[in-house]
Amino acid sequence: MEVSKHLDAFGAEGLALASAARDAGPEALVPTCPGWRVRDLIRHTGMVHRWATGMVVDESRTCREAADEPALEGEALFERFTEGHRLLVEALRAASAALECWTVFPARSSLAFRARRQAHETRIHRVDAESARGGARTPVAPAHAEDGIDELLAGFHARDRSRVRTDSPRTLRIRTVDTDAVWTVRLSTRHR
Repeated sequence: MEVSKHLDAFGAEGLALASAARDAGPEALVPTCPGWRVRDLIRHTGMVHRWATGMVVDESRTCREAADEPALEGEALFERFTEGHRLLVEALRAASAALECWTVFPARSSLAFRARRQAHETRIHRVDAESARGGARTPVAPAHAEDGIDELLAGFHARDRSRVRTDSPRTLRIRTVDTDAVWTVRLSTRHR
């Protein structure tokens, strides 16, 4: 997917997350994140957005610790989240295509990595907020879902840190029913 499509999705997903979280209320339990309330979800996602903004703006080539979010309540909690989301959208839109900053795994560019990662991170937490609110969940467009699966399999699970391992070698084949994308994943006790 193009960076611009990820950025558009990230912008929309953050607004939808904030709306669903407000509707649910900060005390609502988040069934998809056991032990969390909406306040925890908003603080976590807001922390990630502000951390990523710093990585992009400072063009940091090393991973650094994220700052703790303040223990805000009520409307101040949602305002801080909305501001942090807006700042990251602006930073990514203003970033050069030649941006170089730390990434979790290799990507065609740091900007492509950051736009993609934040679109997926925010999308899944939007689904979490909608699960706390109850009612219908907004469907994920097939192209975005396919890209999320690709990021998970080709990015996160290709890393040495992946815990998806098996005692005897196995092959896992994944095919989407709506886009007909296919992945073949070879599982073993260690990373290859």
